[in-house]
Amino acid sequence: MCVTCGCSDDSQVTMTNMQTQEVHSLDDQHSHQGDLHGDHSHTLPDGTVIHHNHNHDHSHEHSEKLEQSADLIPMIANSLHGTTIALEEKILGKNNLIAAQNRGWFKGRNILALNLVSSPGAGKTTLLTRTINDLKEQLSISVIEGDQATIHDAEKIRQTGCQVVQINTGKGCHLEANMVEQGYTQLQPPLNSVVMIENVGNLVCPALFDLGETAKVVMLSVTEGEDKPIKYPHIFRASHVMILTKIDLLPYVEFDSDRCLEYARQVNPNLKIFTLSAKTGEGLDSWYNWLKEGIS
Repeated sequence: MCVTCGCSDDSQVTMTNMQTQEVHSLDDQHSHQGDLHGDHSHTLPDGTVIHHNHNHDHSHEHSEKLEQSADLIPMIANSLHGTTIALEEKILGKNNLIAAQNRGWFKGRNILALNLVSSPGAGKTTLLTRTINDLKEQLSISVIEGDQATIHDAEKIRQTGCQVVQINTGKGCHLEANMVEQGYTQLQPPLNSVVMIENVGNLVCPALFDLGETAKVVMLSVTEGEDKPIKYPHIFRASHVMILTKIDLLPYVEFDSDRCLEYARQVNPNLKIFTLSAKTGEGLDSWYNWLKEGIS
């Protein structure tokens, strides 16, 4: 569930294995590398595993009520600000625990896991298919594809010969850590490889949810307007990499590239920035070299 808009509170989330065409429901099926209510372990972001035990009985009743109460957030936010913050912390805390486990899993296998985020239509799938086709002899790439509905993008990825699973979030506006956990469990990516996580098209909610990725990669096309980094600062601040796409269209649109990059660095001075066109190939070599260095 999204703590910002409560979007996925009653959604049915499914995962389609594009190789077998099997469809699985992901509702309330996340796992935790052990029993959270007895002996269990947590993996920290640096890969350290901590084992401990809860020797008391409790149920999921209060967490279920917590999730059911999410629809009340807008009504209580003004009068009960502290309650809203507590609810957000509990929801994100659950997600972040699984994200830490995911990060340890990827790190232990030397897997470069990238969380690709953008507005709808910025060119994530186009860049992915071009990247996979160009690098398939040099890198092993697997894809977790996120959309609210359809398997159209996953089918495009599958046609490259790449291993891919499609996660449909229903009303959900972003992927969450437990969805990614089940995605890589299905894919079983090899050691020393790349996992591309194509998030649902959205510049707002994905900024909040850590998936356990190595890096967030925010994409912005020249058709969207150069002020996006300062209009949606949280996702640019949370990202490690920015890709300015569709630069082949610059002669035909009103877009100030220099101002866009200035805005981006104003929000996040540490952003690694690539400017490229998946159609013409301009700028792709720098992007490809960065990917290869990431698992060297």
